[in-house]
Amino acid sequence: MDCIIIDDEATARAIIGQLCSKIDSLNVLAEFPNAMQAIKYLNQNEIDLIFLDIHMPDFTGFDFIETLKNPPKTILTTSDPNFAIQAFEYDCIVDYLVKPITPERFQKAIQKAEAASQSLETVEPSQEKVEGSSGNDLYVNIDRRLIKIDIASIYLVEAKGDYILVKTEDKNYTVHSTLKKIEEKLPNDLFLKVHRSYIINVDKIIDIEDNSVLIKKDVIPVSRSNRPELMKRLNLL
Repeated sequence: MDCIIIDDEATARAIIGQLCSKIDSLNVLAEFPNAMQAIKYLNQNEIDLIFLDIHMPDFTGFDFIETLKNPPKTILTTSDPNFAIQAFEYDCIVDYLVKPITPERFQKAIQKAEAASQSLETVEPSQEKVEGSSGNDLYVNIDRRLIKIDIASIYLVEAKGDYILVKTEDKNYTVHSTLKKIEEKLPNDLFLKVHRSYIINVDKIIDIEDNSVLIKKDVIPVSRSNRPELMKRLNLL
């Protein structure tokens, strides 16, 4: 799993990094002393796991999670045991480690994170609510009704936990499905996944600036790995 470490104490980052180095399945991509630097990084990169301190200057760990539209799996690391109950109100938090962290306890936290990731990847097809496409139409199951959506009218699909938000010219639809499932149903020549949480209709782009695109009134982050493919799709002068 690709991961990052966010902690304002250099010693704490070093300890967590050392614990990570002893587990083959973990790949630490970056470390950050504050949440703002991490947010900028996540706007351009996709990761699987965050090691996150709760108490940081100006921005708590919980504040950080709430700024992310679709936060990755998160393991909280803290010297304060008093926030455990609050922590598990967040679906993305898989464990709560109190410093000093022992290797045995760290290993258990990683096992929880891996189990949570595997459960997302093995959703039974019968649970998906994107039923398929027919020609220029896509059918979605909403409240036991099949709703037909004109594919060309879709300008954005956003992942929201166990659901996706399909935005069209006329109406928005919240559907119990995954981004991967609907990506398989959309035509590749029209749609592109530009971030772990977003698929866009390339024809609907209004503006591109730095690592984001503007579609309607939505500013969508573009990850560094997906930017080259986006640029290939554009009719550049």
